[in-house]
Amino acid sequence: MKKNKKIAEPQYYTSATNMQTLNYKVYYMNPLEKAAYFILAFAVGAAVGYLFYGGIGKDEFGMPTTLTYVLNITIPAAVGLVAGKLFIPMRTSSIIDKRKKELNRQFRDMLESLTTSLSAGKNVNDSFFSIYEDLKVQYDEESFIINELGVIIAGLHNNVPIEEMLQDFGARSGNEDIKSFADVFSVSYRKGVNIKDVIRNTHSILSDKMEIAEDIETLITSNKTEQNIMIAMPIILVGMIKMMSPEFAANFVTSSGIVSTTVSIVVFVAAYFIGKTIMDIKI
Repeated sequence: MKKNKKIAEPQYYTSATNMQTLNYKVYYMNPLEKAAYFILAFAVGAAVGYLFYGGIGKDEFGMPTTLTYVLNITIPAAVGLVAGKLFIPMRTSSIIDKRKKELNRQFRDMLESLTTSLSAGKNVNDSFFSIYEDLKVQYDEESFIINELGVIIAGLHNNVPIEEMLQDFGARSGNEDIKSFADVFSVSYRKGVNIKDVIRNTHSILSDKMEIAEDIETLITSNKTEQNIMIAMPIILVGMIKMMSPEFAANFVTSSGIVSTTVSIVVFVAAYFIGKTIMDIKI
């Protein structure tokens, strides 16, 4: 019996007005981008692999053997391949997180502008037309919020319910605040609740959350810098030792040296991922 393969989420959807809309929850690198990141990670990984394990298999006189030359190629290549394979999903995740943060910030500005427009006495539809023109002054044409407002404006021109478009935006955003706003807006709009108060309260809550997140980010910035320095220090120290004291560096290629080096690398890599998890604070 064949197992069902998991179908990957598309990076783009088609809106009710046949416009291309972005799925913020996923990001697929194009072949050129993926190759560039892989080559970069491979080069760094191979250099580190050679730094820590280069010179293994020398004879009793300290002269390189055939085994030394073979290992000098295979070990860095293996480390480079592992580094390349690990770095691409890490980089992808970083791009998605950065994109979501940018969208969140732009969405807050949209709510602020929408609150102002509604307070001026405009209805919901006219307010969206108004903020679209206002935000085009603040953001460029390729920004996330301008594209999303463009989809909403096109929907309004084609009599697509605005709550339906907002819920679609919320579902694609991967952002619980945007999704919650879309759900609350949909219920409130259908039941005739004061939309101005709903948007004002949402903007206030979102602003408070973002301020807290920014404060936390400021507090842990120094810790992240220290973490990166601690990860880089072993590489720098080993490099300095091998350049300044080749006799002492010969200990790295002994059996005990190889075991100690491998254990140390595993500990440092584990510490990096544990530290990254600890400092990834969600609000």
